[in-house]
Amino acid sequence: MSKRILIPKVLIISVLSLFLVSGIAISVDGDKVKTEEVVISFDAPDKAGIPRGWKLEEKRGDAEFKVIKEDSENVIYLKSNSASFSFEKPIDIDPKKYPYVVWKWKVLRLPEAGDVRAKKKNDQAAQLLVLFDGKRSISYVWDTGAPEGTVMDESIGWPVNIKIKVLVVKSGGADLNKWISFERNILEDYRRLYNEDPTLIKGIRIQINTQYTGTIAETFFGNIVFRKASR
Repeated sequence: MSKRILIPKVLIISVLSLFLVSGIAISVDGDKVKTEEVVISFDAPDKAGIPRGWKLEEKRGDAEFKVIKEDSENVIYLKSNSASFSFEKPIDIDPKKYPYVVWKWKVLRLPEAGDVRAKKKNDQAAQLLVLFDGKRSISYVWDTGAPEGTVMDESIGWPVNIKIKVLVVKSGGADLNKWISFERNILEDYRRLYNEDPTLIKGIRIQINTQYTGTIAETFFGNIVFRKASR
């Protein structure tokens, strides 16, 4: 009997182009594209509640989520009860033209004893993955136990051969129930983590998981914005 291979925290997606029209704001699959920034939103959920252009992936357990409006912006709520799931969206962005990614999340509950440094405790309430052409990615996470600045390698070898660098950008429960904003220079992060220039960004993914700790986590995500310049 063949064994099923589980591939956690990995996104393999087809290419979908985002067309950038100079000087004109346009709507592409619910996202706003301008000369200075590309805004990835959670607009226009379908009957199942999935925002247009996004794909739900359930790795383990059942996904609990909903899109709500807060301060005139659609945000998405995620809850994991011993589960692991994500929302994925294909994009096409040049990180040399748009080197900054800006996002916000509000974590309500962290996985108890979660720690990216321990395989059997590797659960996070909030993860944002930026996926590059050539099967490489950077995962920005809010971890329960690992300190900010922790870098981990979660690469997967044959037959998938995907490189994953994890960077803890927030740790602990001091700022629970608050919207926390982040800005990262993707170009600098990629060069530091991979020692080379990045290829095109081909996808983004938001994820929550508590399958290892068997606990509950809850979080909100707001818009994800790629910018030409720092705010």
